[in-house]
Amino acid sequence: MKMPGARALDFLWRPTLASPALFAAAPSERAGSGARTITVRDLGKHYETAVGVRCVLDDISFTVGEGEKLAVLGRNGSGKSTLVKLLAGVEQPTSGSVERNLFLSWPLAFSGGADGGMTGAACARFIARLYGLDEGDVVGFVDDFAELGRQIHVPINVYSSGMRMRLMFALTLAVEFDCFLIDEVIAVGDRRFHQKCFDALFVQRAHCAMVLVSHDIGIVKKFCNRALVLKSGRGKVYDDLEFALGIYATL
Repeated sequence: MKMPGARALDFLWRPTLASPALFAAAPSERAGSGARTITVRDLGKHYETAVGVRCVLDDISFTVGEGEKLAVLGRNGSGKSTLVKLLAGVEQPTSGSVERNLFLSWPLAFSGGADGGMTGAACARFIARLYGLDEGDVVGFVDDFAELGRQIHVPINVYSSGMRMRLMFALTLAVEFDCFLIDEVIAVGDRRFHQKCFDALFVQRAHCAMVLVSHDIGIVKKFCNRALVLKSGRGKVYDDLEFALGIYATL
């Protein structure tokens, strides 16, 4: 499967323009590529502000292997969402690197780059073309999962926030990623649709790796086996999840 270049990305997912590496090689193309991991080495992110340089992340390193579920824990402002953006390629690091040898998703339900003039069906067809998938299959999956009815054929800029989130959630799940990036958004819609999202993500894709940012300790305990704890931009990975949660509780 031929993966898209930067020109193709400009049509819908504009924030990823700077990092074509976000769209890692398809599984059939990765034979012999080395360890099947997401590898983060000495990752740093600094921002220039009116009051000087702000260090959001400083010297973060970790790996996520096939099927592993890594929780990212930290108080508000500790750099969790920035880390997810760097992993996805939505933003570029100031220092360090992200090596993607697993087929990595964009952040689950991410909608920052969607063109509001496109219909939901057009978004699905575009994603299918972008990833070399059958357009009918992807449109059918998105139509069935998002439950938008005839609204899938109208521009998404007239969708309610809930409809838009259901569409973006479905678009992410329509591609068979090896690793999913999840930044707080785990389920959308009403209680019934919440369960549908949970089943699709954690039951049907239990074999997939995940990087999961969440303040919900119950979810972390149930689905994650390791944790990265962030504080003031610094971070450490703990293989003992209970120990990591104990540290998180003291932050």
